[in-house]
Formats: sequence, structure tokens, C-alpha cells
Amino acid sequence: MAMRSGNMLIDEGETKKPVAHNPLEQFLLLAKGTKGAACQDLIKTVLEAPGVYVFAELLAQPNIRELENTPHVNYLNTLNLFAFGTYKQYLDNKSSLIELTDTMKNKLKHLTIVTMAISNKCIAYSDLKEQLDIGCVRELEDLIIESIYADIIHGKLDQKNQQLEVDYAIGRDIRPEDVKKISDTLQEWCDSCESVLQTIENQIDRANAAKSMRTKHTEDLEAEISNLKKTLKTHLTDIDEDYTMDYKESTTSTTTASTTADSRIKKNKCKIMKPSSGGSGLIKFHR
Repeated sequence: MAMRSGNMLIDEGETKKPVAHNPLEQFLLLAKGTKGAACQDLIKTVLEAPGVYVFAELLAQPNIRELENTPHVNYLNTLNLFAFGTYKQYLDNKSSLIELTDTMKNKLKHLTIVTMAISNKCIAYSDLKEQLDIGCVRELEDLIIESIYADIIHGKLDQKNQQLEVDYAIGRDIRPEDVKKISDTLQEWCDSCESVLQTIENQIDRANAAKSMRTKHTEDLEAEISNLKKTLKTHLTDIDEDYTMDYKESTTSTTTASTTADSRIKKNKCKIMKPSSGGSGLIKFHR
């Protein structure tokens, strides 16, 4: 049963198979039992083998290292060139190297593109043509497309701006003398990470402190508002009580005054008029 993953059609049975071994592994096994001229043939075979783009493990084999002190040291030099060098270095040092076949030249050009892609994500066509000794843009683009199909780089051709935009490139072999430099670079990166982490922690501490201060300030404000509400409520209650007492006293005074006035009015409502000596003897009431 087949299933689709990305842009590739993958057979479900194949996904259960173990991952393919290192393409260089078979040549490493052969190198252990190979000496002299057989080593030279082995190197030529490796340099033409498809899918083999790393060579440091083969260079470390004792039988291969023995070529250094023989008339065939140019085979070892060529293997070193494929491990660490570029096509331009081949052109500059042809006398100390073996003659390359077209397949070998093509692979070395692919490796040169990888080297340039590792250090620069946008590579001008002019730089590529110089390093690869190519005069035709069409030939250059065909070579780049071959590298992409070989899965040693990922990217796209920007024909408008005449450049290669790189998304990914495989790693190449590392010279022993470069290990210290890489170690120092990684240590600098670790130190930078530690510095960034420390800065982040300091910012977190400051943010937490500021948050605590804001929280305390908010709590203090709420407590003060609560106290003000209680004070205001107590004050209003006292005012209400005073007003009620004043009102009662005022009402009582008014009632008393009214009663007194009514009594006076009643007393003055009438006056008894005594009859005069010549009167009729009647008593008159006047308001």
C-alpha cells in the first residue's frame, strides 16, 4: 500500500526497511585490505561513485595514508582535494594531482557549490562562474540543478537577479586543524546563549518585582477606598441622627408654641362688655 508524503510517493512497506547504510562504508571495508596500486584504483572509484560526498573516514585509513610517502602521493592529494578543496584549487594545483575524469570534475564542482553555499545564502552567478570556470549561464544553471537533484543543496535560481538562493547545504569534511576553530566558535555561541539567558532571567526578576509593587499598590488603594467608604458611611449616619434629633426638637417646639397661641386666641376670642347705666341690660360679645 502506498501513501503520499510531501511531494514524494512512499511505499508503506519500504518505510519499514532500515535506513540505507553510508555510501562510503563499502569503500572503507575495501580499504582495510587494499595496498599499493589497488589503493589508487580504490580512490579513483570513490571519486566517481555517485552519492559519496564525504571522504574523511577514507583518508583516515592507514593503507590510504601510506600513499603519502610513495611516488603516488598525488592520489592522496586528490582525495584531500575532494574532502576539503574546490574546483578552483584543482585548476591552480593540477601538477600535484591526478588527471580528473569528467565525472570527477562534475562532482568537484558540486562540492564547490556546497562550500560556497555554506558561507553565503545568496550566491551571485558571477562568483559561481569564476569559481567553477564556467562562462555560460545555461551551463551553470544545469550544474546547480544537478546539485539540487543530488540533494546536496536546496534552493532556487533567481534568474532576474542572477543569483542562487540557498535554503540548505550538506556539511563537508572538516580538517583536523579546523576542529579548534569550530570548538572556539561553539564556545562563543554557548557563552552568548548564557548571556542571553542571564539577561532574560534579570528581566523576569524585574518584571516580577514590578508586578509585586503594582499588586501591593492596588491592595493599598483598595484598602484605603474601603476605609473611606466606612468613614463616609459612619459620618452620614451621624448626620442622619443629628438631623432626626433636630427635627424632633423643632417639631416639639412648634407644637408647644402652637398650643400656647391657640390658648391665647381662645382667651381673646370674646370680651365681656358690661352694660352701661342706660342700657338694655344685654351682654354683647365681640370678636
